[in-house]
Amino acid sequence: MKKTEAKEFKSMLVTLRARLRGDVSALADAALGMTRSESSGDLSRMPIHMADMGTDAFEQEFTLSLMEHDGTTLDQIEAALERIEGGLYGVCIECQAKIPKTRLQVLPQTPHCVKCAEKQPSR
Repeated sequence: MKKTEAKEFKSMLVTLRARLRGDVSALADAALGMTRSESSGDLSRMPIHMADMGTDAFEQEFTLSLMEHDGTTLDQIEAALERIEGGLYGVCIECQAKIPKTRLQVLPQTPHCVKCAEKQPSR
């Protein structure tokens, strides 16, 4: 890959990393933040309805799941930036084939060509 192309992908990855870091921080605040009653200003000691407690638990678990996914993507972005620095960006880590630029434009952090990505276990 040419240096100018690598520079463009590096810029794209750095921007994506910054956005995801902000998202993860916001999600952490939401997951670890106030309960529904506290956020609505209800500071009474009366217990909330069990259905509300279930909804709160579901929303917290969903938010934590999103954080985990974003964390995985951040790890992939860091690895892609390292591949750029090492001159290996755009090369599949499995078969060493070139990864098409159209794929990299959609998933700039991907370490696999389409063929090898299809072989990967889905999460």
